[in-house]
Amino acid sequence: MPYTRRHVLRLGTATLVVAAVPALPLPALAAAVVTADLVIYGATSAGIAAAVTARRLGRTALIVEPGTHVGGLSTGGLGMTDSGVKPAIGGLAGEFYRRVYGKYNGTPVTPTSPGRFTFEPHVAAAVFDDLLTEAGVPIYLNTRLTSVTRAGNRITELACDSGQAFRAPMYVDASYEGDLMAAAGVGWTSGREANSVYGETINGVQLRSGHQFNRVVDPYVTPGSPASGLLPGISAAPVAPAGSGDARIQAYNFRMCLTQAANRIPFAKPSGYDPIRYEPLARYVQAGYTGPFFTTHTVGGGKTDSNNDGAFSTDFIGANYGYPTASYAARAAMVEEHRVYQQGLMWFLANDPRLPASIRTATASWGLAPDEFTGNGGWPTQLYLREARRMLSAYVMTEADCRGSRVPADSVGLASYTMDSHNCQRVVVSGALKNEGDVQIGVPQPYPISYRAITPYESQCANLLVPVCLSASHIAYGSIRMEPVFMILAQSAATAAHLALTAGSAVQQVPIATLQARLRADGQLLTWPLTTPGEIIVDSSTSAGVTRAGVWLSSTSISGYWGPDYEHDDNANKGVCRLRFTPTIPAAGNYQVFLRWTAHANRAGNVPVDVCAGGTVTTRTVDQRSAGGQWVSLGTFALPAGSSATGASVLIRTEATDGYVVADAARFVLV
Repeated sequence: MPYTRRHVLRLGTATLVVAAVPALPLPALAAAVVTADLVIYGATSAGIAAAVTARRLGRTALIVEPGTHVGGLSTGGLGMTDSGVKPAIGGLAGEFYRRVYGKYNGTPVTPTSPGRFTFEPHVAAAVFDDLLTEAGVPIYLNTRLTSVTRAGNRITELACDSGQAFRAPMYVDASYEGDLMAAAGVGWTSGREANSVYGETINGVQLRSGHQFNRVVDPYVTPGSPASGLLPGISAAPVAPAGSGDARIQAYNFRMCLTQAANRIPFAKPSGYDPIRYEPLARYVQAGYTGPFFTTHTVGGGKTDSNNDGAFSTDFIGANYGYPTASYAARAAMVEEHRVYQQGLMWFLANDPRLPASIRTATASWGLAPDEFTGNGGWPTQLYLREARRMLSAYVMTEADCRGSRVPADSVGLASYTMDSHNCQRVVVSGALKNEGDVQIGVPQPYPISYRAITPYESQCANLLVPVCLSASHIAYGSIRMEPVFMILAQSAATAAHLALTAGSAVQQVPIATLQARLRADGQLLTWPLTTPGEIIVDSSTSAGVTRAGVWLSSTSISGYWGPDYEHDDNANKGVCRLRFTPTIPAAGNYQVFLRWTAHANRAGNVPVDVCAGGTVTTRTVDQRSAGGQWVSLGTFALPAGSSATGASVLIRTEATDGYVVADAARFVLV
């Protein structure tokens, strides 16, 4: 990461990165014992958000990072943010994405600036560098936790392999692994719960169609001969019943930043390359599969955020089970194994003569971006750890929270992404190769995360908050585990630590009303739907104010909708299907009118929408292939008081539309 405006100190095996105007004098930073109001373990996006929040609240804060990478996945190649419903991202997380937009456009950042959710790794690194520099946050790199000292139910000191100790009255575990949490004696779990544990339906073993082999692939070393043994990476155990629990976790990979520019770094054969690893893919192609083999989502600068795609891709399925509890040395070995596997996969796709020339040529047209991860040959320095440990606390976030059937009152932030688990194992079913564990189920709308889910039981630890490895079931964590949410929860955690310090209390005793008031004042969004004074929303799920012609079907398959669902015309009966939203306007005035839909490539790009205002009809055309999950303005109109289709309404029509037409909700805001 290019710390262009920061000082770097080397302390034995450790490296200290400090702001140009440090929060503490340099001799204190280099001391054997370093103190601050808040010590944060893990320089992930969450760790940075917690430290910056604490500094803005007038506290001293520092970050201890066991590795060398700063920014977690947000600077590690995950440049196409898994954002869910973007308007639900507030506070410092929202500021981060507005700052990204400002970097690209050279514009000042204000609370109303647009956000940008796709970006190159070095741009995200520059934004974090700005935040850290402005706040004056020191980061201790290559500083691994060795032990935790406690006094009763409070942490008093972290000892690290650099020979330094870090003391504070408050701590945040912002690591992806939950190492501080575990070392402090806080209860945790890993793997997948059975559905029966929390009354869920999509946890545990799931043999589904996503990222699945859709052609018969023989799993044996010698095709047709079980006696020859299974190919590498395939489980010999029978598939357990659907919904049963186990210790398996979803697969890890690297999010590659690729380019087709002439100066791209070609895919090289890594040391340790073994072609037998890719034999299932060779057989899959021989059976007729032509791709895709990895994603190429554009993030800017002619570069991609490239991820797993398909049955055999960049996810190294089954190679990470021991990672959550492994030693730092063992983890480093696993990271190296993942690197060799994924680099080998790319070399295989670009060079193996068993593959058609079209696949080899298409793959070889890509390469690593030479101006990203420059100290690592263009290869990402952060493995995508999709899950590791998860805390067990007084409130466990579950599928019920994600679906909105349970709503905690002590919200400290919103999540909204699909309940998403990558595959967990490769198995044999009826003599053919299958993947198991993939789940991709949308949530109806943004949902709150309980404060109790980021705080341990007080008896276990009274001065620790855990915004990343929070208390959640496997499948709920699959929705929560997104970088914006980690930053949201980290801001809330640091704010709670500040209030606990002020009151001299345990973090569990912070009054939730006081915490929520402070969070709202700092831009955090805690409840959904969002409301503003003078706002009227008419949702397709309500009977009042909604009239229809033709057949409209309810759906929840694409996230970002308002209320419990949305409706669509099934791409049929064009011109017959119509849906009108009619609000009850309390007082005449000028109202800005918005429409909402969920976007997809199969949507219509030419949907006619009539805004009726006091007998005048204004027609707009909207493209429902983009701008999904947000309120899109149709303009400002003078609306009369009352409820009348001619006085005030929004009519969605379907004639001559070139795809599915969605009707979700309309919004009227008094100007």
